[in-house]
Amino acid sequence: MSQIQVLIIDDEADVCTFFRRLLARKGYGVVTASNEPDALRAIGENSFNVAMVDLKLPDTDGLTLLKAIKARQPSCEVIIMTGYSTIKTAVTAMQLGAYEYLEKPFEDIDEIEALVEKAASHGLNLQQGSADAEEWAGVARAVGFRVGASPAMRRLVSVAHKIAAKNVTVLIQGNTGTGKEVLARFIHAASGRADQAFIPVNCGALPENLLESELFGHEKGAFTGANQPRRGIFELANHGTLFLDEIGDASPQIQVKLLRVLETGEFMRVGGEKPIKTDVRVIAATNVDLEQAIREKTFREDLYYRLNVVRLEIPPLRSRLEDIPQLAEHFVRQLNPDFRISPEALRLLQGYGWPGNIRQLANVMRRAVVMCSGDTIMPDHLGSTLVNGADAADSISPPVVGDEPSAGVLSQEHLPGRTLSIPDVRTMNPDELKTMLDSLHALETRLISAMRERGMVPPAPPCLKDTEEETIRRALEQYRWNITETAKVLGIGRNTLYRKIKQFDLTGS
Repeated sequence: MSQIQVLIIDDEADVCTFFRRLLARKGYGVVTASNEPDALRAIGENSFNVAMVDLKLPDTDGLTLLKAIKARQPSCEVIIMTGYSTIKTAVTAMQLGAYEYLEKPFEDIDEIEALVEKAASHGLNLQQGSADAEEWAGVARAVGFRVGASPAMRRLVSVAHKIAAKNVTVLIQGNTGTGKEVLARFIHAASGRADQAFIPVNCGALPENLLESELFGHEKGAFTGANQPRRGIFELANHGTLFLDEIGDASPQIQVKLLRVLETGEFMRVGGEKPIKTDVRVIAATNVDLEQAIREKTFREDLYYRLNVVRLEIPPLRSRLEDIPQLAEHFVRQLNPDFRISPEALRLLQGYGWPGNIRQLANVMRRAVVMCSGDTIMPDHLGSTLVNGADAADSISPPVVGDEPSAGVLSQEHLPGRTLSIPDVRTMNPDELKTMLDSLHALETRLISAMRERGMVPPAPPCLKDTEEETIRRALEQYRWNITETAKVLGIGRNTLYRKIKQFDLTGS
């Protein structure tokens, strides 16, 4: 193997000298730069395996240099050097292609040497087209995390794997059913706490008084029925990971107490007087826009910043169409490894909008296995929602009769050479209305896919708040405002659903 070449970019001469001596001892070639012109000159004149870039420089920043390095030398792996206060930006750098970030001050020399060696090896493998399986693949398999092939999802998991060892608080954001808890379990399994407890708590599923007792425990006599002391989850999860799902539904009083634990590492049991120390890594998750909740005064801004040290956003299933066959086959194999999915059924699955995301896909495939009498899942095993939706989407083709302007006619002015219209929905029965709605979602998915194939940029997806409101509205209508059934299918508590109905001002017809 030829000599590994490393570029050090830092405006502190002592840092450059430290790395030059450290890495030269390992037999690496080292070039240093203290500003942007020197860095760009070095990139233009030399080929590097690894670049170690300070995030803050007098005349530029690490993100700008990261983009320049990746544009000119894609196989050069970039390690961002940062202080604790800029970890959020360092994670952004990893999402843009940085290999890893390294916190100052540098304390573990062996860790630095190992990191540079791993980065160089990874870059060489990519350059030679012989890259091994992703570093996170084994952990993902161990926790049953089906990552898929979509670039966005693989980048997300790569970042999650790297920050897992950093012991920082993580906020996971994503629509209902996208797999936030699975991602949290993956982070725990990839961390140094993997041999300790992982405890999930749904903040929206318990009343406030019970949630406080669950989190912090209580002393004997703290309230009626407290006949003996009880340890709370923060004690049970000591040295492990606590997953706070639906953190946006925590009451203001609970938010205050959570903030204190995150700030001090201490809490008191309900009815207690003695502070108790805890060492817990917190991973929080939400399907609501916490920044909007802050503006509406329903979520504390200081708690948000404590939780949002690193934020990971899980893409909805409709933006991961290439992953649907793998996920569907996985769910089928869980129930019957001998079953297969027909190409026609796979096309249906990829043409559907999946408002309930992976959770909905899992339910559809479980039903399909039960309904299938042979060993091949066909379209009619998937249920009427998918079959009728796809059939109707295929049938929306010119010409379709529509007498009124309000019927939604798209004339030749909109589609040259074609006329597309939708029947008067006021004359449709409930089943036809439901089929038409499913059809429109399926058609939207196909249109976006076709636009991407032609290199077009599809419109930006709706914001998380709007998507959440629409998902809840549709579920309520589908289950005729049966709160228990709707909450169950959405995977949230009844109290949470009541709060969402009030928040979005939803009313039944």
